[in-house]
Amino acid sequence: MDRRDFMKVAGLGGVVFASGLPGCASRGQPGGQGDFYFVQLSDVHWGYSNAKVNPEARGTLRKAVAAVNSLEAQPDFVVFTGDLTQTTDDPKVRRQRLAEFREQAAELRVPKVHFFAGEHDAALDRGAAYQEVIGGPLYYTFDHKGVHFIVLDNTSDPAPILGAGQIEWLKADLAKRKPDDAIVVLTHRPLFPLLPQWDWATRDGMAAVEALMPYRNVTVFYGHIHHEHHHRTGHIEHHAAKAVMFPLSPAGTMPQKTQLPWDPAQPYQGLGWRRIQASASGGAPKLRELSLS
Repeated sequence: MDRRDFMKVAGLGGVVFASGLPGCASRGQPGGQGDFYFVQLSDVHWGYSNAKVNPEARGTLRKAVAAVNSLEAQPDFVVFTGDLTQTTDDPKVRRQRLAEFREQAAELRVPKVHFFAGEHDAALDRGAAYQEVIGGPLYYTFDHKGVHFIVLDNTSDPAPILGAGQIEWLKADLAKRKPDDAIVVLTHRPLFPLLPQWDWATRDGMAAVEALMPYRNVTVFYGHIHHEHHHRTGHIEHHAAKAVMFPLSPAGTMPQKTQLPWDPAQPYQGLGWRRIQASASGGAPKLRELSLS
């Protein structure tokens, strides 16, 4: 894909190449299963309404879907990493928003779309509405062209936790993996304590990180914080995607977590995308971040 194609997905979160993931650099070599890429969309917040922050909120998801569909080389799949909808205390409205989100996401022309819930979707009812409307388990695994994907749920409990049961499930799944398998973890909140006072953490997330440590080729992609951020725990890299709907203040720049106002001179400022690719010699992925503004 060239820069023109990549610019079409500006503001949509992340563009991830399998060849840019640890353990996958040789995937395009003879005997490999071929390179592929996927698009990460995060924090859609369908139903959000604040004209001072995003006066185009009703059209933002449609713009994202249209941009992905316009790519000449389609991604193998799209993954939505949580907060599909804006939170509401009304169970009926919650289901309505999830259904509207699902209808718009169904317009994606990619072969496969993966979903999981954010706290806005699931924390108030432990994921009941999400599972009813979107369907599927709250945490699960899938495999694609030799890469093992693990989706973790740190949002359906009212507290920001994975829970002992899910951590044991993770350990049982990892026990089936080889130490050099390529593993991608997808989650909504960061697993490490980025900024607990802003809810940018998972209380027992480091237990999951410790379980992943014996595996040499692990990359974690998450959302929730609404801006790009990169962190390393040992050899494991963690990468946050920007949001589709609105940006938040970066860590440490404000006394409190703050939604950034819309700038008419720079619409969609703070919404961006990521390209991840590796050299033929392997090693850590090379990331390039671009913004819409």
